[in-house]
Amino acid sequence: MPFFLWQAETKKGETQKGEINAANEAAVRGQLRRQGYKSITVKKKPKDLFENIPFLQKKVSEKDVVVFARIFSTMINAGLPLIQCLDLLGKQEQNKTFAKVIGGIREDIEGGSTLTDALKKYPKIFDELFVNLVAAGESGGILDVILQRLSGYMEKAMKLKSKVKGAMTYPISVLVISIGVVAVLLLKVIPVFQKMFEGMGSSLPGPTQFLVDASQFAQNYFLYMVMGLVALVYGFKRYYATEKGKLAIDGLILKLPVFGPLLKKVAVAKFTRTLSTMMASGVPIMEGLGIVSKTAGNKIVEIALMKTRQSISEGKTIAEPLMETDVFPAMVVQMIAVGEATGALDTMLSKIADFYDDEVDAAVGAMTALLEPFMMVFLGGVVGGMIVAMYLPIFQMAAAAG
Repeated sequence: MPFFLWQAETKKGETQKGEINAANEAAVRGQLRRQGYKSITVKKKPKDLFENIPFLQKKVSEKDVVVFARIFSTMINAGLPLIQCLDLLGKQEQNKTFAKVIGGIREDIEGGSTLTDALKKYPKIFDELFVNLVAAGESGGILDVILQRLSGYMEKAMKLKSKVKGAMTYPISVLVISIGVVAVLLLKVIPVFQKMFEGMGSSLPGPTQFLVDASQFAQNYFLYMVMGLVALVYGFKRYYATEKGKLAIDGLILKLPVFGPLLKKVAVAKFTRTLSTMMASGVPIMEGLGIVSKTAGNKIVEIALMKTRQSISEGKTIAEPLMETDVFPAMVVQMIAVGEATGALDTMLSKIADFYDDEVDAAVGAMTALLEPFMMVFLGGVVGGMIVAMYLPIFQMAAAAG
């Protein structure tokens, strides 16, 4: 449905204006009159020239979906009908792309679809976990509770992701700065020194000669180096997109000395938090494990969870196959076994997730403290070494003159 811009007077004589998604101008006027407005002016909103170009549209972020779920839950809990909730949510949504999606969901429900079926049309915004939990909420008549759980789960997942991004930002930033400084020195600074050294008439020290040769190589083949880097990144992405590549690289990532243990803790926190949320919402454990494995984010973890799912279908407990996978720590498996034995698996999984959230915090702090001096020494060593190498001939001349 198109959007209309309106301006009208309230009963108190105040002028207000806004935007409404409706079938036609008459529907807008009727809706505003029912709300008590008068002297109504309505016009169709001009079309955005870029609205049909997908990559120019604003993306729907995780935060947008979290806010949507939380407000939606509050509205349903307050007793508002589903259509009215979606209508209000669509009107107040600042992200125009998401507002259109909410409008489309409302139209589908008006046409007789369930909320679950309407959400399935937007898999890039509402993932399988979101859709399945909403389905459980609809069938159980606890949609407001499920949406509240979903928003809480997504907020914690976002915090976990931001912690990992924060841990990766520092070393990547220092590495990029190092590459930039080295490139400037090789392409701009060293050629100046090279011209000065040519007039000296003596052979250059080994480190200086190496830098001069490296500078000449960078100047002559800079374009090819950039093309090679682009090709390398492209090839890596293509390889990682294959089953074999994903398995090899994800396995290697988990074995890295500093990042490996951190990412394993992140995987445990994500797995336990997701499965806990699904089980507490009434999703069967087999279905839950299937969804959790797809959202694991690591092929090794995904395979381990799928093996666990297969073993459970053969009559085993969760703890037994998890121990056999050798991916999850023994403490996690033992706590899961206790949760199974006591019939409080969802609660136990939630406690494990909380514990590993704290573990991720501690690991990020320790990793940052370890990397900071290392990266500073690395940056200082590379740049300082190059500068010293360039001044060696000058030092030699000064020594010879003395």
